[in-house]
Amino acid sequence: MTERNTGLSANEAWKALFDKYKIAEAVAREGVFRIRADQIREFREPRLMAKWDSSDSLPEILRKQKINILPDSRTSYVLGDFLLYQEIPELTEHVTRMAHVDMPDYESIDIHNINSEANAIHGLTLSGILDDFLGEGRNAETFNGRMGTGTFDFRVDTVRGVPAWIHVENAQCEIDGGFENRSSVVIMEAKNVVHKDFHVRQLYYPYRLWQTKVRKPIRLVFCVYSNMIYRLFEYRFRDPEDYSSIELVRTKNYSLQDTTISLEELKAARRGTPVRTDDAMEGTKIPFIQANSMERVISLLENLYENPMTSQQIAELMDFDIRQSDYYYNAGRYLGLFEKKREDGQVLTRLTALGQRVFRLNYKERQLKLVSLILEHQIFAEFFDRMTEAGELPDQTDIADEMRRLHVCGEGQIVRRASSVYRWLGWILNLTRL
Repeated sequence: MTERNTGLSANEAWKALFDKYKIAEAVAREGVFRIRADQIREFREPRLMAKWDSSDSLPEILRKQKINILPDSRTSYVLGDFLLYQEIPELTEHVTRMAHVDMPDYESIDIHNINSEANAIHGLTLSGILDDFLGEGRNAETFNGRMGTGTFDFRVDTVRGVPAWIHVENAQCEIDGGFENRSSVVIMEAKNVVHKDFHVRQLYYPYRLWQTKVRKPIRLVFCVYSNMIYRLFEYRFRDPEDYSSIELVRTKNYSLQDTTISLEELKAARRGTPVRTDDAMEGTKIPFIQANSMERVISLLENLYENPMTSQQIAELMDFDIRQSDYYYNAGRYLGLFEKKREDGQVLTRLTALGQRVFRLNYKERQLKLVSLILEHQIFAEFFDRMTEAGELPDQTDIADEMRRLHVCGEGQIVRRASSVYRWLGWILNLTRL
């Protein structure tokens, strides 16, 4: 069957599928709904409709109906109110407490521009970070790529509280990195984009496959590389047949560069930064920030370097919906890092000249420059002064009151956007020990 309606977004296509096949009603009645790839292809390519690595990326109708999707073969999927995502702990460890690792001097590895998951894994292994994290001697990479899962059954928790049983028969899974050491086989899922959670399937399906292939215990590692910092998480499944039995075993963070930033250096950035007077919404066309995660702003900065993207491409890369793409674009625009230009008939988000310069800075210089760009804005400058005086974050109620006084956004947006100010101030606070 040939694809039609190729102009539909994933959300529009899923709405059409829900309407045609009464999916929500079937799930409510029977707990699951099975759908063939050919049925999905009536509206959009299945590969663009069924792989949501973070819950942020789920189409609106799936989120609204609390329905998720799993592949159960190469040509079919099962939908239900499954609980499929695992939250990634926030980065709360102070950067100066992280293990510092020096990368060997390879000309073909640029630690300032690790721009793919494959390169992140190369850096992880060449630097010895993975060996240190696992503590089992040298790890040799022995497998990766796409492969069939084989046949297995498992149960998964649901919104309704009644576990569902899923039968998988040779679905496809993709492994970013597979390693072996003297004691175990290691399966790694790597990301070079910061998300709030991840799809457990990315570890569980490869785990069930390799359980049947090797005698050694299997260790599962989830890795996030962003802003020149590696974050490693080891997970395990208490019960191999229970998808929802995943638990975090341990986590450790590593830096590839000097991360020492003193309070005096932050204060020097504040003293050297003229404060703008155009933050009031009447004086600027740039919306006030509504993007909580500075880590994700930096992650987008890294991915836009030499790679301008459309809003849709940003949404797919970052596992955003289009609305979030706009929030994070505007956050970068607020700092002078991002801009939009029309090229070859489409509107692309790209780095400004300033954004290019910020990207090329080393870790310490980059963070201090970002702090300076934030402190150009009056509300951040004022609360930075209070924060460094008190040694703690301000109350969100005080932030909201100051936002009203400065008239940076409408009343209906203040509470939501005050949380973004609070989170950005928290990011600054975590750069040093006040």
